[in-house]
Amino acid sequence: MNRYPLWKYIIIAVALVIATIYTLPNFYGETPAVQVSSSRESIPVDAALMGRVEGALRAQGISPDGMLLDNNSLKVRFHDPDTQIKARDAIQHDLGDSYIIALNLLSASPDWLTRMKAYPMFLGLDLRGGVHFMLEVDMKAAVEKTMERYAGDIRRALKKKDVRYGSVKHIGNTIEIQLRDQDTLAAASDVVSRNLTSLTQTRDNAGFKLTLSLSQDEMTRIQNDAVKQNITTLHNRVNELGVAEPIIQQSGPNRIVVELPGVQDTAKAKDILGRTDTLEVRMVEDDQAKVSAALAGNVPAGYELMDEANANGSDKILVKKDVELTGDNINDAQPGFDENGAPSVNINLDATGADIFRQVTSENVGKRMAMILVEKNRSEVVTAPVIRSEIGGGRVQISGSMSPAEARDVALLLRAGSLAAPMNIVEERTIGPSLGKENIEKGFHSTLWGFAAIAVFMLIYYRVFGVISAISLGVNLFMLVALLSMIQATLTLPGIAAIALALGMAIDSNVLINERVREELRNGMPPHSAIQAGYEHAWATILDSNITTLIAGLALLIFGSGPVRGFAVVHCLGIMTSMFSAVLVSRGLVNLWYGRRRRLTSISV
Repeated sequence: MNRYPLWKYIIIAVALVIATIYTLPNFYGETPAVQVSSSRESIPVDAALMGRVEGALRAQGISPDGMLLDNNSLKVRFHDPDTQIKARDAIQHDLGDSYIIALNLLSASPDWLTRMKAYPMFLGLDLRGGVHFMLEVDMKAAVEKTMERYAGDIRRALKKKDVRYGSVKHIGNTIEIQLRDQDTLAAASDVVSRNLTSLTQTRDNAGFKLTLSLSQDEMTRIQNDAVKQNITTLHNRVNELGVAEPIIQQSGPNRIVVELPGVQDTAKAKDILGRTDTLEVRMVEDDQAKVSAALAGNVPAGYELMDEANANGSDKILVKKDVELTGDNINDAQPGFDENGAPSVNINLDATGADIFRQVTSENVGKRMAMILVEKNRSEVVTAPVIRSEIGGGRVQISGSMSPAEARDVALLLRAGSLAAPMNIVEERTIGPSLGKENIEKGFHSTLWGFAAIAVFMLIYYRVFGVISAISLGVNLFMLVALLSMIQATLTLPGIAAIALALGMAIDSNVLINERVREELRNGMPPHSAIQAGYEHAWATILDSNITTLIAGLALLIFGSGPVRGFAVVHCLGIMTSMFSAVLVSRGLVNLWYGRRRRLTSISV
């Protein structure tokens, strides 16, 4: 009557083995490490770099615990944080600025577990330590950048319709267009209303001036889009730091929270997050009088003297400050080769960018056009070819004195995108690994003592059935930790609270079963029948209570954010593991203990 078929015991045994394997990595902890990575493919991270790093450490008398090449980065383990910091300084001094040197934490799991894809849970900032930034997006700069783009669009639209204008000036949140007469004022107004419907027009009929301003709704849209674009770009950039499970989310209308668990190098994180890589297309001024004046130190207004890289080094060229096209109009960028076999970057523009590029090239045949890469606020002319004919279709190829690896780097930077607006750090916080370790110990002890208190109570109150309940509760805890490790969930302090709650809910199922078995015995039912009836009758109640709690957990998961979602993930998984352990595992143990007895006169419950 109370015997399981062999296949059920095999399922339980397999589940226990898998749970043990995937739980084990969490007990090995983490070791301090220095991560060396490169943001450019032209600067390799290989065995030669490993030897160079090893030599730099040996020169300073530092012995690493291990070195590993992984995903285009070199990770060097150390015994303690002090050695880690000394090693970071030694490596930085030897390698210079060509590499990203960041402090990090690595799992100390043995290799045989890693080969089985058994990894520890990701730990949140409050448990692992790391850096926390509150970034404020410069909304004024976001609006100004948009207005500059609108001003360029207006110039091209007026030229396309042959509307003569005196000037197009961007002043604050407005654009002023100076016209010649009433007819051109009306024509310009018509062109703007057709092409830029989001701008509000104000006419000055006496001065023949058209003033354009943003509506409040459009201003809000621009600001919201700036925050979203910055969040996307930041996600692309934190990969350079090798951060597992970074948290990048909006906080309020103009702020972004960035949490990088395990990263202790605040300066390096700030450097990566603040980059503004993008592409600008500008026209080159070939008037020798203006070029000579600029070379003499008198750069004309509206121009900028820049370096153009070539096979012999670099030359100075005079470039207009007016930006014709930016990286915002790039859909994709891939490395390739031009018709001469030289490395190039092939760019696909969106519809707006394709139209702008076609118009610019058609109006400037015979003139030079500069492709400028802006990186870390430094501008570099990649190439400045002569426009031979109109270029349409939205496909652009840039080539110059660059290697294939450099072409891949440029394509990567253009695909990653640029920040829509600058950001200021308004809050900066570093949580050391020692504080994270203290939080882990407190969370572990609270869960351990809670488990022990429950086990002692069940043992005293339900005796043998209490022991079985405590064992199944331990299985539930193992399976929950294993599941969190398998899906690589991020564990935070709220997650530890959810584990404690899951233990309480799991034992509640066992209490229902034990009380139902007691009730059946009081009604005069034989022990074997009481066990079977107790489990069968308690199952419906257990299922109902867990489903209703699961619904609440799913609501937290769907509508919550940050720590709330972390709590919800652990909570929902805990419900599922508790149903398995409280019913299937505990019933299996009861069957092993009592099911082998044919004549059972009493049970200890």
